Amino acid sequence: MDKDRNVRGVRYEDVDDAYLEKRQLRRSAGWILLWALGVGAVISGEFSGWNLGLAAGGFWGLAIATVLMATMYVCMVFSIAELSSALPHAGGSYSFTRNAFGPLGGFLNGITDACEFVLTPAVIVFFIGGYLNTLEPLKNVPVPVWWVLFYIVFVVINIIGVEITLKLGLFITLMAASVLVIFYVGAIPKFDPALLTNIPPDPGQTATLPKGTLGIFAALPYAIWFFLGIEQLPLAAEEAHDSGRDVPKALTWGIFTLLVLAVLVLILNSGVYPGAEGIGKSAAPLADGFKAVFGEGIFTSVLTIVALSGLIASFHTIIYGYGRVLFSLSRAGYIPRWMSLTSKYHTPALALIAGGVIGLGCAAMIQFAGKEVGAALLNMAVFAAVISYFLNMISYIQLRLKRPDLPRPYKSPLGIPGAIVGAALALVALFACFSDPAFRPGVWGVAIFVGAMTVYFLLYSSKKLVSRAPEEENALLAQAMREIEQPDTLAK
Repeated sequence: MDKDRNVRGVRYEDVDDAYLEKRQLRRSAGWILLWALGVGAVISGEFSGWNLGLAAGGFWGLAIATVLMATMYVCMVFSIAELSSALPHAGGSYSFTRNAFGPLGGFLNGITDACEFVLTPAVIVFFIGGYLNTLEPLKNVPVPVWWVLFYIVFVVINIIGVEITLKLGLFITLMAASVLVIFYVGAIPKFDPALLTNIPPDPGQTATLPKGTLGIFAALPYAIWFFLGIEQLPLAAEEAHDSGRDVPKALTWGIFTLLVLAVLVLILNSGVYPGAEGIGKSAAPLADGFKAVFGEGIFTSVLTIVALSGLIASFHTIIYGYGRVLFSLSRAGYIPRWMSLTSKYHTPALALIAGGVIGLGCAAMIQFAGKEVGAALLNMAVFAAVISYFLNMISYIQLRLKRPDLPRPYKSPLGIPGAIVGAALALVALFACFSDPAFRPGVWGVAIFVGAMTVYFLLYSSKKLVSRAPEEENALLAQAMREIEQPDTLAK
């Protein structure tokens, strides 16, 4: 490609080999480590956050919401598994939409992905800090101290190398899953179905749906928390040994692992004392479940401390995710290029640091404004996520129709119909993010940020794109081939 070439409203700059040599990742992961990356990113959702849906819609309201969101995630996972095998780039979702709808579409998906993955660790580290402050020796430590400490430790681990990052992620994820299994085994004899429906119904409603059918709608964002994060796996495509095989396999095994964990947590944690009413208000639902199952004592205290591994697993692995999103957008010129420079360990060190600083800043601003940090950030992250989900699935449909000859080592068993169902459910979830007035300011804040970044793209970075970034090179080559084959049609 010629240097400084205009292509359909955007300007591409060619770069020399040194540019890409300074932005190289290292292949270090098989499908098991990738499975741990996906499950680990999500598993904190089984420990906290989901239970707020009980207060929003009651047990059956949240159960129905969970079925709907599980359907959305299954549809999306199959879709992005196929796309990741066809377009195995570190850009993940941005790469899919870039190929389907051009640079503006790719940028919108990339920036909402970045919002999701930068905000989600901030949510999790808030809960980690609050949890640690419940332990007697640590009660006097200011919560922001924990935020800074955990960010420093896990950003450094991510910088040191992807292999240690993924192996540590596997260890912590297995530990978190083991804690959940111990709870399931202990909870079965203590399970009481009557406790599932002990939330007093609103006037005119029933114990089955104490908040009415609108409670199902209000519970959707909390049902998403059971699964949010699994979609980061395609970001590891350039670090997988065999991306066409390993990423789809990890995605499919990952989502079915999470489905099992989510169903068991929802039923068993809600069905032990104090039941749906108490668990729905709990800041630590699994810890309360341990007390109900095993009583007060050393064993329960140890399990509760070990349960912190669930939060740490997600915090650790989603830092990996935001590092790759920012890296890929920067390498292609959508955001400042310095952010994609890699360290001697072949990791995007500057992107990892920048994302951590932004996440800490968001948490601090909300904290100093006197708002509920965790809930506000959670809803902001979910809102950004569902925009990306919708774009992923319409990109899948477009690429199936527009580029049927694109090599696809893995194909979704649900095809276009599955993507249509998933996209429709993502739109419903998008509107559900506005159902609670208390969280609307944060959601609107994300919308305003995305709008401002779109203006930045149109006025500035659309003139600074890099033609040799893998995601761009693939799309531009495909476009050139179509122009050769169908010049008259494309000219119109």
